Amino acid sequence: MSDDDFTHVLTGVGPRLRALRQARGATLSQLSENTGISVSTLSRLESGLRKPTLELLLPLARAHQVPLDELVGAPPTGDPRIHPRPFTRSGRVFVPLTRHLGGLHAYKMILPGRTAPEGGRLEQKVHEGYDWVYVLSGRLRLALGEHDLILTAGEAAEFDTRVPHGFASAGDQPVEVLSIFGAQGERMHVRARTGGSSQEGG
Repeated sequence: MSDDDFTHVLTGVGPRLRALRQARGATLSQLSENTGISVSTLSRLESGLRKPTLELLLPLARAHQVPLDELVGAPPTGDPRIHPRPFTRSGRVFVPLTRHLGGLHAYKMILPGRTAPEGGRLEQKVHEGYDWVYVLSGRLRLALGEHDLILTAGEAAEFDTRVPHGFASAGDQPVEVLSIFGAQGERMHVRARTGGSSQEGG
């Protein structure tokens, strides 16, 4: 299909590209290294000042691990079912549970069991957004600022991702987690109550 065939579905590609990059916590420089597309071109694409072409969209779809039709916002087929495409990043399996790129993103995450001896601080990162996590099974270790918490199945936590944070399995078995993330910092409407040892990092 030629570039012209995509013209009618390209409106909104810029915001979708920006939302995808921010959801991954990636910078324009990092995305440039992964795709070979210059930072200036990526910036113009996200701001709508550069027309998206197949030559640009294909490497971006690969980098973000999403189908091309999702990247360009192709019209829905009317099928309400979501067909998750699991992907792996840093040894963790992510199963997308939402179809749309804007607003809230929901994932099921499977974190591998701990292979190194217990102890030491987890690597922490910061980025824009707000995260809500719910432990489906296993034990999750959550490092949030100065707090080091253990969440078990049925417990939840929510936090501003501008607070340094990191998480991993708290034992030698995998942990399954439901994560709802808002790139623009949306809060969940339902406040989660956890066990007495859990704390909220706001």
